[in-house]
Amino acid sequence: MALFELTLILLLIAVALTALSRRLQVPYPSLLALAGAGIAFLPGMPTIEIDPELALALFIAPVLLDAAYDTSLRDLNRNRLPLALLALGAVVFTTAAVALLGWKMAGLPIAAAVALGAIVAPPDAVAASAVLGQFKVPHRITTILQGESLLNDATALLIYRIAVAAALGPFLLSSAAPMVALSTVGSLVAGYVLGRLSLATLSRIEDAASGTVVQFAGTFGVWILADRLGLSAIITIVVYAMTIAQTAPRRMSARKRVSSYSVWETAVFVLNVLAFVLMGLQARSIVGRLAGTGELDAFVFAAAVLAVVIVSRLIWVLGCGAVIRWFARFGGAEHQPDTPSFRGGVLIGWCGMRGLVTLAAAFALPVEFPARDPIVLAAFTVVLGTLVLQGMSLKPLLRVLKLDPDETVDREVAKARVVVMQAALDVLSGKTSSAAAAVREQYAAQRKIAKNPEDAQAATEYDRLRLYAIKSQRDALEELRRNGTIGDEAYHRLEEEIDWTELAASPAGRFQPLTTD
Repeated sequence: MALFELTLILLLIAVALTALSRRLQVPYPSLLALAGAGIAFLPGMPTIEIDPELALALFIAPVLLDAAYDTSLRDLNRNRLPLALLALGAVVFTTAAVALLGWKMAGLPIAAAVALGAIVAPPDAVAASAVLGQFKVPHRITTILQGESLLNDATALLIYRIAVAAALGPFLLSSAAPMVALSTVGSLVAGYVLGRLSLATLSRIEDAASGTVVQFAGTFGVWILADRLGLSAIITIVVYAMTIAQTAPRRMSARKRVSSYSVWETAVFVLNVLAFVLMGLQARSIVGRLAGTGELDAFVFAAAVLAVVIVSRLIWVLGCGAVIRWFARFGGAEHQPDTPSFRGGVLIGWCGMRGLVTLAAAFALPVEFPARDPIVLAAFTVVLGTLVLQGMSLKPLLRVLKLDPDETVDREVAKARVVVMQAALDVLSGKTSSAAAAVREQYAAQRKIAKNPEDAQAATEYDRLRLYAIKSQRDALEELRRNGTIGDEAYHRLEEEIDWTELAASPAGRFQPLTTD
């Protein structure tokens, strides 16, 4: 019961800190991890240990699926070069830099040093997206950061597994290579097959609540199955989510879709806040295990690892960008550099906050692993340090960089809105009833607004007026129930109809209805 009560308290604290983070315009994971570390040292606080396998399945699987579901295959393909350089190149480069430091400075065995490098190499883009969403940064940068977060964990965990196996006994890379290739291919196939099976199952479920439960159970089931089969659970989940995303929206009813999206948004938020608070709570147990001889050396080494992690990512991102742009100058105008600008590279390089995967991988090290405690301390320092140092400084960095606003998505929305409104008009062209004429007039008005370049944004005056009218509808409905004209059943049915109308008038939920001023 004490753990349950503590969880409720932590959730309430997390909600308050999240609200504060929005006011301060800093990533909420930064405040949550810092608060968790502070709470851990309060007198009487229980020690909460995280089972690494449970942490990955519980926190990473649904968050990763949610991110992969919203990822555009078109955008991934357009940015394949920077994504490959980050998800593969940056991870390997950071792993090598940290491994060299661990070998030279701390005297770690080569395999243990490589394991440490792989643990701290993959950034977590959750913290970056939390603050980038509050600013009008180029869409391409957000796409690259989100795409990187889907792929870099798989690269790092692959290196991690090989290094751990090599550190604990005889190991031949030549014998592991076929298994790695088989695991990668198997993960791709399994993700696609399981995604198709999930689609077939969900299409037969009519109840929205039951469908959402099956979605969550399927997500955890796919992760566990992939892990038990020796596949890459991360690759499997990413492919699984993308397979579903290409077809599910067409097969789901509007009611099921709205319900599912709302539940997932809340669940992912809760899992994120719990994950980052629990990460901070590990501080006391980590420090406690290092009490005594060598404690100061371990802290100095951890700080050095943090510095190398931050600097190596910046060197890799800016160096690759400079090289690609230098080669592109000789290719003519048609061969533009497939990489962000220097200022965009600085932002991408600085958005290297580490998260739960790093901490879970560190805790998953076997008890007999060489220098396990200093490695776990270094991993925790990197997670907390990057969340605080880089996360808290993103807002002033964005002000200094002054990146040009990117309205790519707004333009695509406006263009698509015209097409879908025209499709509705075309299908109604043969209808001659008065109701059809009224519907055609509504669609024609929406198309006219969407065609105007000055109003080619989600928040149009047309939508604002609709929301203004809806507010009056709600007031009238409340009055009908209050004076006894209608009962609660009729009230809730009409309330649902007005809710759907309001959702249709709020394409992105970015604005409020007009006031009565």
